Amino acid sequence: MFIQTEDTPNPATLKFLPGRDVAGDGATPVEFTRGADVSSAPLAEMLFMIPDVSRLMFGSDFISVTKSEDAQWKHLRPAVLGAIMDFFVAGGVPLSEQLHAGEVDERVYEGETAEIVEQIKELIELRVRPAVAQDGGDIVFRHFDEDDGAVFLEMRGACAGCPSSTMTLKHGIENLLKHYVPEVTRVEQAAA
Repeated sequence: MFIQTEDTPNPATLKFLPGRDVAGDGATPVEFTRGADVSSAPLAEMLFMIPDVSRLMFGSDFISVTKSEDAQWKHLRPAVLGAIMDFFVAGGVPLSEQLHAGEVDERVYEGETAEIVEQIKELIELRVRPAVAQDGGDIVFRHFDEDDGAVFLEMRGACAGCPSSTMTLKHGIENLLKHYVPEVTRVEQAAA
């Protein structure tokens, strides 16, 4: 089994591509932080056994691994590669769709606001998420404030804590959404 690794714009995060289905076909990426309940995600359990792994994100065909501040990739990368290889060689399967409960915006939008939110979600799904997934990250819609036109997004994986994430939000995503959805006035980082 050959596992590729790619750098991301976030120096604390590497993207691992095992050449296998990771999160499940068409599944929403799932993120875990050290200390979270990962009992339903055996690969996350294995990876968190490695000291200095602080955050994980499982995408459709990749795993973004974020290291602690003091760790060095030259020491951490071989351990991560070994854990991923052991998992898949032992017959590990993709994450279940059940892990995605609770990721949906619970707010109910009506009328024109519902149409605006649908446009925002569609743009994020079709234009933004594929681009940030290439860098080992993900961006999730959290809510739209109809009173002032603010869109709140949660950045995950390599995007969370990335030095260029503010620029991505403000100059990339905000400009895109304002162009296609005039009701959007700004884009903000949602609290995780």
